[in-house]
Amino acid sequence: MTSLIKNYIDGLSLCLRELSHQDITDVADIIFKAYKKSKQVFILGNGGSASTASHFARDLRMGTVVSGKKRVRATSLTDNMAMITSLANDIDYNSIFKEQLVDQLNEGDVVIGISASGNSPNVLGAMEYARENGAITIALTGFGGGKLKELVDKAIIVSSHDYGQVEDVHLSLGHIITCAVKDRISNE
Repeated sequence: MTSLIKNYIDGLSLCLRELSHQDITDVADIIFKAYKKSKQVFILGNGGSASTASHFARDLRMGTVVSGKKRVRATSLTDNMAMITSLANDIDYNSIFKEQLVDQLNEGDVVIGISASGNSPNVLGAMEYARENGAITIALTGFGGGKLKELVDKAIIVSSHDYGQVEDVHLSLGHIITCAVKDRISNE
């Protein structure tokens, strides 16, 4: 058991150390530029990535608040279960995120797709739609990036093939990016 714990922690530490500081800075810059233009940030994912999407959107909305300044407009497309289940039932599960973008997305908005494998069909479909409609697209992924890395303007790919480690790093990235965006808002 001790070696399992050590191996997990060592692997997670390595993933964090191997993150590109420039990639993280680039994502924070994209979100800050969208904020300056009063654009929205939409975040989506499945399973553990859905939880991360919800957490990240909350952090961007509330963790970047600076008194006297406007707020970041961030929405998780994973939070409305009535919408998700009706879209899955009435249209197709692979369309649950894309269909939510159809009536909300504007050119210049940011869409962040979170997928450990980079191959979730509903994330891929949403990102294709977002890109075709003038959004800036970002991926948080692992496992080499999958198909998702080819569909986005910017990808942060965690160097692991372990779902737990990839999801842990994605949550940390949400916190780091939120801190970086708040710093930019505070210093503008």
